[in-house]
Amino acid sequence: MSFSAELDGKTILITGGTGSFGHQMIYELMEYSPKKIIVYSRDEEKQHNMRETFRKYPISKKIDYIIGDVRDYVRLVNASKNVDIIFHAAAMKQVPYIESHPYEAVKTNVIGAYNIMRAAVENKVDYVVGISTDKAVKPINAMGMTKAIQEKILLGDDIDKENTKISCVRYGNVIGSRGSVIPLFDEKISKQESLPITHPMMTRFMLTLKEAIQLVFYAIKVSEGGEIFVKKAPNVKILEFAKAYAKIKTGNPNY
Repeated sequence: MSFSAELDGKTILITGGTGSFGHQMIYELMEYSPKKIIVYSRDEEKQHNMRETFRKYPISKKIDYIIGDVRDYVRLVNASKNVDIIFHAAAMKQVPYIESHPYEAVKTNVIGAYNIMRAAVENKVDYVVGISTDKAVKPINAMGMTKAIQEKILLGDDIDKENTKISCVRYGNVIGSRGSVIPLFDEKISKQESLPITHPMMTRFMLTLKEAIQLVFYAIKVSEGGEIFVKKAPNVKILEFAKAYAKIKTGNPNY
């Protein structure tokens, strides 16, 4: 499916843009002709590394980097001027840390989402897509709770969104993304350590980074505002996945 009509000639802002999502987004945008890509994040070292990664590609001439935090409304307003599309990927998402420091997640995942919505509406941004998670469904941990509230905020009626369409997409486990289970398993295997399993009956829904980006593009293409898009994805028990992955990586069926 082509998304040229939605992306060509557009100025695109990616919050949390130095993460796995932002990197893959830029690779996918190489197939199109955006006017400008703005990478918005709070880590200057990651921005430097990202600049070096994409320096050899022609699209690098279209990328601007802005240091900023989604907690900072004024900074977001300035960053989103003359922007057509916002992909809101900035988030705290590490479940154990958020359990210990839930209010920090509220500042980013909840207040940050409200700031994004207000800034987008103020600047008449055409589309906003919020990146959510399957943990927002009947959440039992603080991370899922903050993302569920993020969805409510982005899709709610607190602010008149006459000129801005806002939708959300929900992901399961994005294979290979930063903070996901595969990099963790790789690290443990390299140290010949056992693989940590939260619960043997836990089920995870798997999709690739490319599939995740395509879902976001699809949301832009069909959104009328107020939707949550969920892609059908294969599921696997995390224990079986860990066994199969360890066998593939090590060649040892009894790892």
